[in-house]
Order: sequence, then structure tokens, then C-alpha cells
Amino acid sequence: MRSTEPRPPADRPARGAAATRDEVLAAGLRRAVQHAAAYGGVVYLRSPDRASLVLSAVAGVPLSLLSGFRRVPVAGQLPAPVAYRTGRTVALSGAEETMRRFPRLAVGLPYAFASASVPVSAPAALGGERYGALAVLWPSSGAAIPAAVRRQLRTAASRLGAALAELAVAGHPVEAGGPPVEVELPGPAGPAVRVGLFDWDLATGLLTADEGLYDLLGRSPESLDGRIGSIAALVHPEDLPSLRAAVLAAVRTGVLPSRTVRIADGHGRHHTVRIWGRCPGGPARTHLIGAVLDTGQGAAAVAAVERLRDGVFALDPDGRVDYANRSLELLLDTPRERLLGHHPWSVLPWLADPEYEDRYRAAMLSQRPTAFLARRPPDQWLSFSLYPDAHGLTGRVAPTGPPRSRHQPAETAPPDDGEPSVPRTAPGAMYHLLQLASALGEAVSVREVCDAVAEQIMPGFGGQELAIYLSRAGRMFLVAQRGYPDGFLDGFEGTSLRARLPGTEVLNTGAPIFFETEHELLAAYPGIPVDDMRAWAFLPLIASGHPVGSCILGFDENHVFSAEERAVLTGLSGLIAQALERARLYDAEFALARGLQQALLPHRLPDVPGLEIAARYLPGTQGMEIGGDWYDAITTPRGLCLVIGDVEGHSVGAAAIMGQLRSAVRAFATTGGPPEEVLARTNQLLVELDPGLLASCCLLRLDPATGQVEAARAGHLPPLVRHPDGRAEALDLPGGPLLGVDHPSHYPASTLHLAPGAVLALYTDGLVEEPGTSIDTGVDRLRTTLAHTTDDGLDPLADHLLGNARHLAHRADDVALLLARLLL
Repeated sequence: MRSTEPRPPADRPARGAAATRDEVLAAGLRRAVQHAAAYGGVVYLRSPDRASLVLSAVAGVPLSLLSGFRRVPVAGQLPAPVAYRTGRTVALSGAEETMRRFPRLAVGLPYAFASASVPVSAPAALGGERYGALAVLWPSSGAAIPAAVRRQLRTAASRLGAALAELAVAGHPVEAGGPPVEVELPGPAGPAVRVGLFDWDLATGLLTADEGLYDLLGRSPESLDGRIGSIAALVHPEDLPSLRAAVLAAVRTGVLPSRTVRIADGHGRHHTVRIWGRCPGGPARTHLIGAVLDTGQGAAAVAAVERLRDGVFALDPDGRVDYANRSLELLLDTPRERLLGHHPWSVLPWLADPEYEDRYRAAMLSQRPTAFLARRPPDQWLSFSLYPDAHGLTGRVAPTGPPRSRHQPAETAPPDDGEPSVPRTAPGAMYHLLQLASALGEAVSVREVCDAVAEQIMPGFGGQELAIYLSRAGRMFLVAQRGYPDGFLDGFEGTSLRARLPGTEVLNTGAPIFFETEHELLAAYPGIPVDDMRAWAFLPLIASGHPVGSCILGFDENHVFSAEERAVLTGLSGLIAQALERARLYDAEFALARGLQQALLPHRLPDVPGLEIAARYLPGTQGMEIGGDWYDAITTPRGLCLVIGDVEGHSVGAAAIMGQLRSAVRAFATTGGPPEEVLARTNQLLVELDPGLLASCCLLRLDPATGQVEAARAGHLPPLVRHPDGRAEALDLPGGPLLGVDHPSHYPASTLHLAPGAVLALYTDGLVEEPGTSIDTGVDRLRTTLAHTTDDGLDPLADHLLGNARHLAHRADDVALLLARLLL
């Protein structure tokens, strides 16, 4: 259920017992928006657990546009949480600064608006407690928000904080709860609809009227004697005869149909009103009860709009049509009854491109006129112009010709006629940008980031070439490219940052460079090598003030970069830079972590007469944290110990415990102790270390001369054996608890005999676990694969058992596999 703004809608909340949190929020937010001359604003309150800020009041902004920001973490990198945490004002002058400092906000609301966020705190005298944050929005001008406006905003926030503190002292809740309050701001000035009611006693001629009728007539009750004759004297003489005839007919029929008459106002001028009524009772009707409606200039305005040949419509703040004129019906070939109460893009399939809905969002959040072209099938082009304010949006639709080419030179563009310019970015470009933002959020490596940029920016802006360079040790190095001729970029590899080239200068200055023609590029950089491209965008990649690299987008024809397109590309470069910086750090840490893990595993397996051994290890591919899988083959006086284990979790801590356990098992097994004793002593060590992690382990000691095997398990999966006749089975060995559960623990031993040619297989759960299937099913599938594999050597057999696991791009867990064959 939508929360409505509480009454009274005054500039300050009601005091005393009647004051509520919602009243306080509504009054405080309205005051802040009005005093800051903003078009809208929001208030966030802390959640009861104080881990989140929850949207609790909104004014001047459609609530539907804020769906992705209804609840934000206190620790998040967004303006409201930062203001709440630091107690400082966070001011953003426009889209570019928002993209640079708060890319998540810019991705969720990729529109041109300025904002300022301030903390909402109680005064020191009331404890100084911080309750949330308040933010207001302005149309983006590119200029810094004046200090005076910031002070006014902090004053409004302080008053709101004081009011909340008073509620808290009175025992009322002040944390977030329930749906947001939607605060109504004062509407635009315009002709109001006025209604007056009357009761005319037909027998006595006395007329009783309410205050509305006297206000409508512009007279006080004292200036009229209460008789119908005084009222009739105000009616235009030409309208009196028809009005008298209608009243007589009403006495007979009981109904006075709606009629238009002219009434004199207090200045001697006449204005049009409508009057209607009824005469209750039977044949002897003695009273006429009715109403007078004065629409001011509204009716004339509607009539004027209906006479226009251009289509005119109005959208409410949520984007639904609440007015459409007759010409719009004709231009859209759709009855207005189908449009009213609906989003236009949901009714008209040819407006269903996300770009068109985005134009409405852009207009509402930037509070600036915008425009676009759309083609109504089969070939009718229409120009849409949108004019927003905080209460909704007015649109104008006019027929037009096909759009000029996006590569057409600027000098052929039509002159500025005061209308909002039609953007040249192709419909759906914003869709590509949002897709890019989503892809960058998932990309973890430099290669994945570059692939995401290439796959979204090139189709989004129509570019044919893309190159991404990263800076390292004062030089530029290519990390990704699309569309360039073979060898063309070789001459730029390792270019010094001091070189006078557009790709290095944008990085040194932090400002992008756009060349709309080849002539512009060659005039600025004589002698620079060029290929078949004719226009370029050189974008600096700078993250948190640190230069990362540069991105070059090339076009095969002259390209006019609109102001909007330049702003979007410039802002987007900050998002790419942050993703690349994060990915570069990831790649370095990933290589370090994998190197550490590989160092903890055996560098080579022992050469044991009578035995063939093979092992495989595959790291997981999801996330950069390393796992705790390990394997080992240890020569002892009583045979060869085959060990496989798995420490729970994926972290450096898990890898460290894995290294300690491998060393412990190796030390205890080398002394010649039986498998059950080795596991018991290892368990004791892990319990004493108390790392908070558990581990599974399977240990088999094999005598190659006799084929005798002693085995013990600590919560690990059963080993597999393939007999010489090709039959394979899972060894149902008794086992003890996981290592690290309790001390002391018992690990029962088992003995079995292997015939020459038999193969033992030890493995970790990463090889047999699959989403949606039980682990027993995975073990049985591995057993079947082992039974039906005819490879003669263990290395081909190991590769075959790994199967699809070695080719998966997204493998959640590590895989370890250890094989041993008793030779004939």
C-alpha cells in the first residue's frame, strides 16, 4: 500500500501528541526542497539494526525511479551513506562528477542532475544523535553548488534532526519503517476550478448559497440581499431568457441540464460558468438545488490545445498518460482511451525500445527538456519533445522527416529554434551502457573488463575500432583492441607518457579529446599515423585521481559528438578506469595466490618400483581466493603413503592450514606409524591450532611388493579401485570424523589387497559435485568413467577422469586427483 503524505501540509509539522514521524519527514523535506530552490529530494533514515539507510520520504521524484536505491548499506559508496558516516556535505555538480566519484549511483541513475546530501542529526543539546541523511536535486548546470545553498540545506537538515530528536524523547520511533512518505510539493500556479452550491426557494425567491458561490461571484453575502433577483442581475442580459426557460422546464421535469452562462465579476467583466441542478419532490416542486462551476481559464486552455494540429499529452510523475488531445490520437493512430492511465511505451509496441522510456526518466531526473525521433510503422516519423517539472511532464508530438545521418556534418544541422535537440545516439544506446555497467560489475580480470567494454561500447555508439591502453612505468601498453588492421598499433607499443599523442595527453590532462573529422586530428597532431577511421574519441582512464590508461574509440565516417554523447563517454571512462584498476589488482593478487598454492603442493611425485603414480590439480575459477585441496605421495619404510585432503573454505587461511596439515601428515607418516595413528595425531594438531576450520583426509599405505593396502579416512569421500578385469567399485571403508572436530577422535583402519594391474583413485569433492545432483550420483558417475576408460597410461587416464572439469570457465571448487597403479 502506498503511504500518503500526512496532514496538515504546512511548512512545519504538527506539534504535541499529534506529531508523527511521517509529518516531521514531510514538513522537513518540503522545507529543504523549497529553501534550496531544488526540484526534489529524499530523506533516508537508519534501519533498526543501523546497518542500512532506508528511503523514508521522497518529493518531486517518481518513487518508481528510485527502486534500486530504496535500501542502501551504511558502508556503501553512495552520497547519502557517505554523508551519514562522515557528517559532511556531499555535493555533486552533475553527471560527470557523479560518475567519477560515485559510479554506482551514475549507473543506476545515468542522468544529468546535481545533488547535495547532508547528514540529519540532533543538536548537541539533544544528544547529537545521527538519524539519517537528506538529499536534494537540481537540474545540472556544471557549476559548483553555492556555499550559501549548502548552508541552507544543512540548516534544514538540522531542523529536521531536532524534530526527530523531540519525537525520540517523547518515545516515538524515529528509525525507518513502512513505505516511503510521498511528499507533495506546491503545484504550479494556474486557473483553479471553483464550485459554488445553492438552494433556491422558488416560492419565496430566497436563495441560500455557500461560501464557494459568493467567492465565485466575487461578492460578499452582505452585498446581496439573498433574493434571486440580485443574483439574476449579475447574469449577462443575453443569457437571461434561455436561463429562465431552463428553470421553468426544470420545475416540470425535475432536472436542470448543464448550461453555460456569463456572470459579471466584481470588475464589471463577464466570465463563463456552468450551472446545473434538480428540483426534488413530486409535481409540486418548490426548490431548485444546484451547483455553479467556474473552470477559470482551464476550459479555454483545453479547447485551445484541442485545436492544435500537433499532438499534446501529459504524463503524471510515474509516466502514465493523464491527458491526450485529439491530434495525438490521429498521429499515433490510437484512441486516447487506450492511452489514458498507461505508459505510452506499454501501449505502443514501436515505442517499446528502452531508449524511449529512458528519455522520460532523463527528463524527470534532469528536469530539462529533451527530445527524440521515433518511427510509427510503416514509415511515419514523429518528433517527440518532452517538457518536465516536478509534478509531471508535458509532451508534444509532430510529424517530421527521416532523421539525418548520424555522420552528417554539423554545419548542415537545422538552426536552433529553442526546442530541445533530438539526440543522435541510436535508440538502445543507454541499454548498452547499462549492460556494460552490469558486465563490469561481474568482470574480475583485465581481459574480462576489456571484453565487456568492447562488446557494449562499440554497438552502443556505432564505433568500428577500439583500443585500451594501460600505463606502466611511465609508458603505455596495449591490453585489448578490436577492429584495427594487423600491425597498425605496433608502433605505439611502449610509448612514453611524455610523447605528444592524443592517447597520452588525455591521460596527462585528465580531459577527453574528440575529433569529428580526420582533418581535425591531423591539424592537431601533424604526421600522426591514421588508418581508415575518420573520427575518434580519446578518453582518459583515471580512477580515484590515479591515471590508469586510455581508451580510443574510432569511427569509419565523420561523426558529430553531441554534448550528451560526450558527457556519457566521459563519465563512462571513469567507470571503466575503476573496473580496470580493480581487475589489475585482482590479476596481480590472483597470480600471487596461485603461486602460493602451487608452492604448497608436491613439485614431483616419487619414483617407486612396482608402482605408477599420476596426479592432477585444477584451481577453481570463481573468485580469487585459493582453496585447501592437497595431495601427496610419501615414501616410508613400510611402503608408499597416498594422501588426499580438503580444508573447508576458500581463503589464504585455508591454504595455510592445508600447508600445515600436509607437513604434519608427511612428518607423522615418515616415522612409519599406521594410517589410523597418523590421522589421529594430525587431528590432535589441528584441534590444538584451533583455526576454526575443518578438513577431510584419506590416507592409504600401499606395499608394492605384496599389494597389501592399509587405509583410514577422516570424513573424506571413498577411494575408487579398478580391478584388472575392468570392474570398478567405491571402497566402503569405515571412517572417522573430520579433522579438527574433537580431541581425541578414533579413525578405524581397514586392510585390502590389490591385484597387479589394479588402479587406485583418490579425489576431492570438486570432481564429483554438480549443482542439482547428489554427491553419491557424482561418485558413481566417476566410478563408471573409471571402469570404461581403456587408456594404458595413468596420465591419459587422469586427463580423461577430469573430463569436463578442466574445460569449465566457471568452476566453483578446486579439484585434486591422485592415481596409483600396481604394475604387473
